[in-house]
Amino acid sequence: MAAKLNLHVLEDLYAVCQLEATASIPAWALGEGFLSISRSEEELTVVCLQNRVPPEVKAERNWRCLGLAGPFDFALTGILASVLNPLAKAGVGIFAVSTYNTDYVLLKHHQLEQAVAALEQAGHVVHAVALKP
Repeated sequence: MAAKLNLHVLEDLYAVCQLEATASIPAWALGEGFLSISRSEEELTVVCLQNRVPPEVKAERNWRCLGLAGPFDFALTGILASVLNPLAKAGVGIFAVSTYNTDYVLLKHHQLEQAVAALEQAGHVVHAVALKP
């Protein structure tokens, strides 16, 4: 995909949580803000606002979230690759989540500036915001 994309940095910190495959969807994850829940035979993964996650929950914390401005037609190819390739070249690790309309890319908070620079160098427009206090 040659088109340049608009990405928006969400203004909160997120956590990627791993629960038992048979666990119920936790009430603490629900509410405002970006939320993704995925279940496989091996695990239940919850991505939600970090401040909702109890300390005893197994989680990777301090993620920032970039939302690609969609929606995108399912027939389009290379959308996510056009974002992930520059991040990979810049050494930025990611956790990607897709929804019906678009994609979200989470990256560690300390790599946000590096990620924004790599994406802008690739021709994308990143609308960055500061963290909520």
